[in-house]
Amino acid sequence: MHQEGFLSFIYRYVVLGLAVAFLTLLILFYLYPELFRGEQKIAIIEATPHTTAPASYADAVQVAAPAIVNIYTTKVVTEKNPYFDDQLLKRFFGNLLVPRHRLERSLGSGVIISQEGYLLSNYHVVENADEILVALQDGRTTEAQLVGGDPDTDLAVLKITLDQLPAITLGHSEKLRVGDIAMAIGNPFGVGQTVTLGIISATGRSDLGITTFENFIQTDAAINPGNSGGGLINAYGELIGINTAIFSRSGGSQGIGFAIPIHVARATMEQIIAQGYIPRGWLGFDTQNLTPQLLETFNQANLNGVLINRVYRNSPAHAAGIRPGDVLIELDGKPVRESRQLYREVIQLTPNSEVTLKVLRGKNIYQLSSTVIQRPEEFNP
Repeated sequence: MHQEGFLSFIYRYVVLGLAVAFLTLLILFYLYPELFRGEQKIAIIEATPHTTAPASYADAVQVAAPAIVNIYTTKVVTEKNPYFDDQLLKRFFGNLLVPRHRLERSLGSGVIISQEGYLLSNYHVVENADEILVALQDGRTTEAQLVGGDPDTDLAVLKITLDQLPAITLGHSEKLRVGDIAMAIGNPFGVGQTVTLGIISATGRSDLGITTFENFIQTDAAINPGNSGGGLINAYGELIGINTAIFSRSGGSQGIGFAIPIHVARATMEQIIAQGYIPRGWLGFDTQNLTPQLLETFNQANLNGVLINRVYRNSPAHAAGIRPGDVLIELDGKPVRESRQLYREVIQLTPNSEVTLKVLRGKNIYQLSSTVIQRPEEFNP
């Protein structure tokens, strides 16, 4: 009898313990649901292959246009009186010399990528904005939060919180051909949502001096100020690019516009959503190209590489023994030919990875090892 009482006592407390544990899990699930989610997945709609081209593009526009939004930004700009630091004038004029604040407004476009509320736009559209407003085609307006941006690709990811968002279908920009139909949808000059028609004029455009990483789609679909961040779509209403820049002598469209391919934009967006930033490598030196005069100084007419003209104190390069005046010949076994190419390669290195640098110092060649770090904020473009 004594044993039965003991077992009954144990049973009651086990049941009580399980009940308390279950109740605790329910409370945690209610208060902190993110603890029970796995890796966040973004619901992205991808296109299927097409075999025929439509005779009209109205259906494509009808499908894509609801996902293209207008973006309005506001930022506070401080204007400092040029005589503010003059102590004598400050003594006589006092408050008349204090810095003045004004609101600066600008506009652009964006694209709803998923029903969770993620939007893609250009970084330059929302850079330093204090307030970002998004206006949908259906008349709804809401404030957007900046999830993160990448100046190197001129892309920004925004987040809005609304129900029943019209997400666009992503096309396959890596399969584009010159001559394919392309339409630009955006908010040029703030007149409202506008569609312009053209073709793909070229792919893989680079070395334009627009961004650090350049792999642009070129189109003659009219892109004007305010179109930045809007969508470049194909004949089926699928997103193939983010409109970014124009080549123009007048400020308006002259038939040469550039868009970031959606496969590039998507990869950047996914990294920003996952980490809040894009990992960019940094070694801590500045370089310049070898001119004929410098080659003459080194007495090596056929020398390929770049001249190290500055090494930042306590940087990875400084720790590795790199010195100003060294000529960097190779990075991880790859020949170095000019500074811009080297810069692109360095910032694509993974932070905390090891790299080897081959340098010419005087008449000797040295192979040095360095650890890449995340690029400091002050060295962002």
